[in-house]
Amino acid sequence: MTTAAPIARAEAPAVPTRPRARTRPARGLPRRRLAGGAAWIAAVAALLAGVVALNVAVLRLNLQLEQLGAERVRLRAEIAELESRVAGAASDAQIRAEARRRGFRAVNPAATRFVAIGPRAR
Repeated sequence: MTTAAPIARAEAPAVPTRPRARTRPARGLPRRRLAGGAAWIAAVAALLAGVVALNVAVLRLNLQLEQLGAERVRLRAEIAELESRVAGAASDAQIRAEARRRGFRAVNPAATRFVAIGPRAR
């Protein structure tokens, strides 16, 4: 068996190298910081959307409150009108006129008799 002679390697001549310059990140913010900023923007946008939704809900409730207030005023006016009609219908003159129309007549109080009933049976 024959052995091959080792191959001599020629080494590159020693060239003086200067220290490597530090690589600068690309212009702008680093990736991690950029992602954090995007998260903050998303959080603020979500909060603003929540505030807008809350304002819309409050406006709807105010609209309902205004409608209910108007209905309350209308119902109070209707109640006052009905109370006025009842008061007019319950007046003594109105009752006498209705009784005459139906054929009732006034009775002499002296001609009124009371029936005496014995003690209550238990």
